[in-house]
Amino acid sequence: MSTQLDASTTTSTGTGATTTAAPAPAGTEPTGWLTVCPVERLQPGRGVAALVGDTQVALFRLADGSVYALGNIDPFTGAAVVSRGIVGDRGGEPTVASPLYKQVFALRDGRCLAGADEGDAVSLPAFVVRVMGDALQVGLR
Repeated sequence: MSTQLDASTTTSTGTGATTTAAPAPAGTEPTGWLTVCPVERLQPGRGVAALVGDTQVALFRLADGSVYALGNIDPFTGAAVVSRGIVGDRGGEPTVASPLYKQVFALRDGRCLAGADEGDAVSLPAFVVRVMGDALQVGLR
């Protein structure tokens, strides 16, 4: 069973205006952090969906305690289902398979690991995520 978490937030710009926070892409330095939930809410090997600003994020925790964040929208169907995918690995690479057409995506960077005819240039956005104490946090840009 997949859980939907609402982690929507607004951040102050310092001028009195507020902007909707968006998750920071993997490989970038976040400008802040949003606590989404206690890390214990994520069952190892299962995904949950969270709304970070206007972006649906699929969050995963593996049995070894590592955490990953990808876009929750399946690029092949447009459905918000990635968090309901099957977590596994391919040759030691942690993965999630879309529950609809079963395309497999790398959890580290979101690239599609399907055959050349199915998804060579297709990927999911990957986001900065960490565990701080007992909290799961998504980086913000």
